[in-house]
Amino acid sequence: MRRNLALLGLIFAGPVQSQTADPGYRVGVVSESGDVATWLKPVGTGLAVDRVVPVGIMPTDIDGPHNITVSPDQKSYYITVAHGTPFGSLWKMAASGDSLLGRAQVELFPTTITLTPDGQFAFVANSDFHGDHPRVNVVTVVHTPTMNRITDIPACDMPHGVKSNHAGTRIYVSCMHSDEILQLDVSSFRISRRAKTGEGHAMGSTGPAHHGPAAPLVGGVSRECSPTFISVSPDDKQLYVACNYANSLQVWDAATLTQVKEIPVGKGAYNVEPSPDGKLVLVTNKKEQSVSLIDAAKLTEIARIPTSKKIVHGVAYSPDGRLAYVSSESIGADPGAVDVIDLSRRQLVGSVSIPGQPTGITVLQTPSPTARR
Repeated sequence: MRRNLALLGLIFAGPVQSQTADPGYRVGVVSESGDVATWLKPVGTGLAVDRVVPVGIMPTDIDGPHNITVSPDQKSYYITVAHGTPFGSLWKMAASGDSLLGRAQVELFPTTITLTPDGQFAFVANSDFHGDHPRVNVVTVVHTPTMNRITDIPACDMPHGVKSNHAGTRIYVSCMHSDEILQLDVSSFRISRRAKTGEGHAMGSTGPAHHGPAAPLVGGVSRECSPTFISVSPDDKQLYVACNYANSLQVWDAATLTQVKEIPVGKGAYNVEPSPDGKLVLVTNKKEQSVSLIDAAKLTEIARIPTSKKIVHGVAYSPDGRLAYVSSESIGADPGAVDVIDLSRRQLVGSVSIPGQPTGITVLQTPSPTARR
């Protein structure tokens, strides 16, 4: 938290003054080492700082905001704060004014968040990056209107990616160390199925870590994937799994939870998101300074686009699906960035420096000037 003031001085230059029409949305990115969320305004093909929001409560240490997502009604946004004493937390912020609306304690080192389409529940993956492994980590469920923690679901070893389907009936989880994906039923808050994505990372010969009644295990593969993130196609028919160790994208049939295809991408595949129309899938390659663009119909890589910085992290799309916004982490004193990629041209068209280890990224749709009057 104490680093906020220094970072504010580096990246805040006051509200954007522009004579161009408001684009109707903002791009938000959190800085894990800086304890801030930066909201960026699209200007032409670039980005400009709109406002910077301090996040965190510890006066002498880093709180570590890791991920950010926006509520379906666009009235609030949520941030995972990774560090605590010892547990992390989920923060709910007002989209208008950035005030803190509520905070829920979760578990050890929360990373990604997904919300059900009705906005009633948040599912938080607790990755426990600094704990002993193998062990069973949990997915925390929070009732967002009250910010009450409902339950912790014993999941797997190091859950990292978590994503709701668009019907709001299932939550999918990617588990880095136990090398598997899980299907949770929203109606029961229980794991209904699990499937192996690889042979397992740091798990010995005993297989995936989980306890309680075993959910049916389907699929079956032999090499290490270490799935860092999972996403769902707009029609809920396919799942996309980023394999950080295998440098690949796995495509799964959601109905049967079986693997359809594995597509080679860049080194260190990390995050994955389909475009709003479902025609493209973008994978961030964390160890290659690039993103892979996948044709969702042909399931082939059609472009590999260089990024401005080396350690590529997250991705979000403009509401019209024309642009992709990609966050890249800092390296020492060298700041990170948010890059703008034109998907039709398949090239980098803009970039803005963001210090303090930018990680999670999202898009917030804003009211039109007429609606604000």
